Amino acid sequence: MKKAKRFSNSLVVIPLISALLTGCGSSSGSNHAIVDSKEPAAAEATETDAPAADSGTTQAAEPKAADTTIEEQVIFDMDGVKMTALSYQTGGWTGDFIKVLIENNSGKKVGVGCDALIVNDYMISTLFSSIIEDGMKANETVDLYNSQLSAAGIENVGKIEVKFHLFDPDSFMTTTTGETYTIQTNHFDDMDLTPNDAGKELYNENGVRIVGKYVNDDTIWGNAIVLYLENNTDQNIVVQCDTMAINGFMMTPYFSSEIYANKRAISEITLMSSELEQNGIEKVQDVQVTFNILNAETFSNIATSEPIQFSVE
Repeated sequence: MKKAKRFSNSLVVIPLISALLTGCGSSSGSNHAIVDSKEPAAAEATETDAPAADSGTTQAAEPKAADTTIEEQVIFDMDGVKMTALSYQTGGWTGDFIKVLIENNSGKKVGVGCDALIVNDYMISTLFSSIIEDGMKANETVDLYNSQLSAAGIENVGKIEVKFHLFDPDSFMTTTTGETYTIQTNHFDDMDLTPNDAGKELYNENGVRIVGKYVNDDTIWGNAIVLYLENNTDQNIVVQCDTMAINGFMMTPYFSSEIYANKRAISEITLMSSELEQNGIEKVQDVQVTFNILNAETFSNIATSEPIQFSVE
């Protein structure tokens, strides 16, 4: 049985839905560069390329997926449940997707969920879930949200890593967890793995690097501090905010990002508009944040950062 994760569901659900809907800050709102709080913003802006890269739209061209293909292959086969990746498709309402066939010969109704979706070494949010009666099949899609691919700077999808689990549809408890499976596309040999890490480096210790990219002031929930995260360790980690203050007022940071070993993520700290209004904050100007880095399996603490201060143009 999968170990329960010991953090508030709201810390996960709000950033996850926000990422799916807004593409990690790439909505129509204004993006503001993160700069060093100890120097004038104008001087610091010359040292970071965040304003040019993050000018209020997506940070990269739309993924060039029109000619992307994969070979048909089995990506999960455990306990009488088999999943086959049939093809790579474009034109979904959120962008690209992998068409999959699920066959349930387990002798009971089962649910299938996705623990991880990783594209070109970037963690990508997913809400994949399917329930299949015994002896039945289901055509489903694993969505690769184009807004998130663009936020990560991914133009050619070359490698897709997926990890699925089975769960009891009544209790929603995990019953079986599969291994991470890698799908290579026809762009595997020419995919660009250059990190999209433009911005202000906030933390670089213990094999973990965090870069503040920009602040978006018009997301579905309120404001969002968009981060680039890099895990250069040999263990899966979770990065969370321990404490946060905005313009001198304590705030609730809705943020929890799981990053597999040697993978990356573009994620965001959500600041609720209601709490900003409660504190009379019209614009995020000065930020102080403390990060917690946890082992993703045991949730034991790996490191806690010193308070990190920065300003926003």
